This record gives sequence, structure tokens and C-alpha cells, in this order.
Amino acid sequence: MGQQMTAKKVYEAIASVTASLAKEGISKDRKNEAQGYKFRGIDDVYNALAPFLAGAKLCILPNVQERLVVERVNAKGTILLYVTVKVDFAFVSAEDGSEHHVVTYGEAMDSGDKATNKAMSAAYKYAAMQAFCIPTEGDNDADSTTHTLAKPTIDYTKHLLALAAAPSMSDLQAVFTTAYKETQRDNDTIGMATLTTAKNKRKETLQRTEAFLEGSQ
Repeated sequence: MGQQMTAKKVYEAIASVTASLAKEGISKDRKNEAQGYKFRGIDDVYNALAPFLAGAKLCILPNVQERLVVERVNAKGTILLYVTVKVDFAFVSAEDGSEHHVVTYGEAMDSGDKATNKAMSAAYKYAAMQAFCIPTEGDNDADSTTHTLAKPTIDYTKHLLALAAAPSMSDLQAVFTTAYKETQRDNDTIGMATLTTAKNKRKETLQRTEAFLEGSQ
């Protein structure tokens, strides 16, 4: 006789929280003053989820896999840190240890030291909304603060994509040199660090590819 499969408790717990939220919901009590729409803040999500997670014996544990920081300037000339994080959330049942992973991205801007915190909160909020089917009513619940950016002088997206697609070490160095000179001109230290990280990541990939090709000959 084959072994009987045991259902993982984590899915039962996720379904339980979803059912509870379907009855209670999470109201939109906060308002974006700049654009006039209401949204759910991260505290609203935490407060609504906490008793249901405890009741279902379900834990949500974050693991930041990637973090990208870009320095931007708003229309008033204030420097803003634009942070993007990729977070792997492990939904773990405390009953049998079974788990399910939900990966989301969070983005946020801040003129102080809270951009990363805000980005992680955004990633958590949307992981919860998607896992527990919490409706967004079409507005995607943007942050409470709306920033108006000045026209960028450096196209970081173009440079980062070029670095990621560089086919050889020489091409990688050429792309990096051009991009780095632009960041030096603007004295953008965060941009320099971002480009250097992207370059090193691509360099490692190219080195592994070269080593594999040499080993296969």
C-alpha cells in the first residue's frame, strides 16, 4: 500500500485567514492628501491580520532577496532615495511547519532614512493582499505621500539594462565607464554604488560562463 498523503496545514491556515477577512474586510480609512484618494496603510493591514494569523497559527516571515537604491530629486530640489526591494515571504504553519512562499516587490521614496522600511512594508502589504484575496478596488493603494520628481539627468534604467546585457568583459567595462562618468558629473554617490553593484553582478555571471565554456572544451 502506498503512503497516504497528508495535507499541508499551511494551506488550511491561508484559507482560514482568507475566510475571516472575507467577512471582516479591511476598510480604507487613510487618505492621500495630494491626490485625494483613500487607501489602506500598512498598520491597517497589520491590525486586521494579526488576530486572524494568530487564530490560524500562521506566521509570515520576510527574507529580502534584492535591494536597489537610486537617488532622485523632486521638483523642489530635495534629494529622495528611491528603493526597490524583492522580498520572499514564507507563510509557515506553526502546527506542522509546512510553508508556502510568496515573492513580491516593494517600492518607496523618502527624503530621510525610511525608504527601505516603506518599501518592505509595501511588499508585505501586497503579499498579504494577493495571498488572502484582499480587494484593492482598482487604485492599487499607493503610498500616502505623492512625490513630484524633477526631470532626471541620468537614465539609470538604460545603463542598468546595458550592464545586465553586456556580452563580454570589455563591453561591460565600456558601458560601466560611460555610466559611471555621468554619475560622477552629478556627484551621485548612490548612483555610483548602484552601477558598481550591477557591474559586479554581471561580471560574476560572465566569469561563470567563461569557466563553464573552458571546462567543456
